[in-house]
Amino acid sequence: MAPFSLMAARVSWLAKSFSVFYSSTLARSTSVVPATFINPVKYLTSQSSGPPKRPLNGYMRYVLQQQPVMARQFPDIKSVDIIRKIAQEWRTMSPEQKQPFEEASLWAREQFKMDFQKYQAQLTPLQVQQQALEKRERMAKRKAIRRKRELTTLGKPKRPRSPFNIFMSEQFMEARGTTTQGKMKSLLEDWRNLFSHQKQVYMQLAQDDKIRYKNEMKSWEDHMMEIGRQDLIREQILSTKKKAATKKPAAKKTTKKAKAVNTATAGKSKTIRKETKK
Repeated sequence: MAPFSLMAARVSWLAKSFSVFYSSTLARSTSVVPATFINPVKYLTSQSSGPPKRPLNGYMRYVLQQQPVMARQFPDIKSVDIIRKIAQEWRTMSPEQKQPFEEASLWAREQFKMDFQKYQAQLTPLQVQQQALEKRERMAKRKAIRRKRELTTLGKPKRPRSPFNIFMSEQFMEARGTTTQGKMKSLLEDWRNLFSHQKQVYMQLAQDDKIRYKNEMKSWEDHMMEIGRQDLIREQILSTKKKAATKKPAAKKTTKKAKAVNTATAGKSKTIRKETKK
């Protein structure tokens, strides 16, 4: 046993000496390496990269606390109903009961501001530019989603379907394949194998759908003009309507001018007749 203990002691001594050598070497290397080669941004948060996460408000903190409690009390209720129960409880709570959650949210918000300032200060110009680009993309995406919801609320007609889309909607349930992608692939193969007279049926349905869309869009855009939402009308249609609106008063002006010219010529003709009679 003695040789074994002696060997273990030597191994531990080597490990300690190596750790001391490694730590001293690391300290010297970090003092030599410039600060530009060190990226401390990813160590600001628990994430591998990216800015610190925004803190939760008081209500969300209460939800996270009460959700497991409610799940144990009501195991047969869906998660959506559990959230509704928690929201109902939050509405009936007094300000004194909400105060601990609100104070924790305020403290986390102040800490987030400091962490975010440190994060922004340590970013490179390229990272700042990338962040600005990502922010613009997120804002554009949110704007598109809000616009789509608004158009749905205002009852904008659905776009016309293509012949293949009509065929796919009719044959999707009976298509081959277990997944959606497999069904789509099989339907595409079946569509390509159809005869021309079989495709003609779906082409006629698609043409009828285009007529439906055109008529519905005309009435919908007329309604948008009435309620003052010209920003939702297509540019080509709006330009034609503006031209038609500007042409009408111009036609009235020409008729007035024509009347004035006619009266002037009539007066001249009367004077000429009088002179000839004399």
